[in-house]
Amino acid sequence: MSFLDQISEPTLLLNEQIARTNIRRMAEKAGRHNVRLRPHFKTHQSWQVGEWFREEGVTAITVSSVKMAQYFARHGWQDITVAFPLNRRQLPQITELAQQITLNITITSADDVVFLREQLSTPVNIWVKADTGYGRTGIRTEDTAALDAVLQELAQTPQHPFLGFLAHAGHTYKARNHESIAAIHHETLEKMRSLKERYAGTWPHLQLSVGDTPSCSVMEDFSGMDEIRPGNFVFYDLMQHLIGSCRLQDIAVAVACPVVALHPERNEVILYGGAVHFSKDALPQADGSVIFGLVVSLTENGWGAPLPDTAVVSLSQEHGVVRTSPKIFSQFKVGELVGVLPVHSCLTADLMKGYLTLAGERLEHLSAPV
Repeated sequence: MSFLDQISEPTLLLNEQIARTNIRRMAEKAGRHNVRLRPHFKTHQSWQVGEWFREEGVTAITVSSVKMAQYFARHGWQDITVAFPLNRRQLPQITELAQQITLNITITSADDVVFLREQLSTPVNIWVKADTGYGRTGIRTEDTAALDAVLQELAQTPQHPFLGFLAHAGHTYKARNHESIAAIHHETLEKMRSLKERYAGTWPHLQLSVGDTPSCSVMEDFSGMDEIRPGNFVFYDLMQHLIGSCRLQDIAVAVACPVVALHPERNEVILYGGAVHFSKDALPQADGSVIFGLVVSLTENGWGAPLPDTAVVSLSQEHGVVRTSPKIFSQFKVGELVGVLPVHSCLTADLMKGYLTLAGERLEHLSAPV
């Protein structure tokens, strides 16, 4: 029986071979540049997928929540960085976790250090979040007064070792070519190296951690960095393809959606697959419109290239509207399945809450363990 015969509602398909190839490629790059690969697991959030990383020699991981850290700790990961600002209301969970594994916490202020010194007796390692231009959170690398204040507090907090500076150049997601990615990446490296130069006299062992999927996918210069933390690369998606981080054939996930209605008068196909499955992340088009996914034909071997002139153009809660050409429209039949390559695989995976491999194996997701 084909894996497709198991599907009656929107289902996230995972091509294990593509994902493993993506993992291997990034692990080999980290090895070439002598940096530690501490992949971000927020994209897949699956202990089974996590095992594929172990097979490539990965021993340390990144997560985006304490809950995620707890999940992967239960599955044997012993060195976990929570690359999200310290949430003081989770102190009990942080304490419990720190008693079980090597836990690395991200802080954004001197007050955070004081809080940990006064409230947390179990040792954790501390990363200071540096803002190299993304502007989301962290301390701007130019704000030496704030950085000095943080490190002064860290000097008084030996029970929680200072690891170094951690940055996420998320503004590469607005890039649309390798040149733009390179400019952001090199600026990030320069700013991070300047931090090390400023503080290495007092903290000779401080480390530098960077990592966004666009930079880690296309760049070959990580000089001065100690670790990289890309995440989306395990699956990639249409956004990464638009940025230039990957080829379409590197995308490892597609949502299988039943066709539920046909409207030949407007060349539109209605799918069971909406915003609750894909999110509402969209890709801008040259004509000012947006799309929410590209449509692929499904076979027992997975899927091929996107159908020409065919895209998901509208999403409501459960509905997906595909607009196509008259020629392609004739290929669709009510009751059959089509695949949709997602714009943002991280959010799609989180919403879909599980995977079906091409071998018919169900893999779990943190939000809905099987």
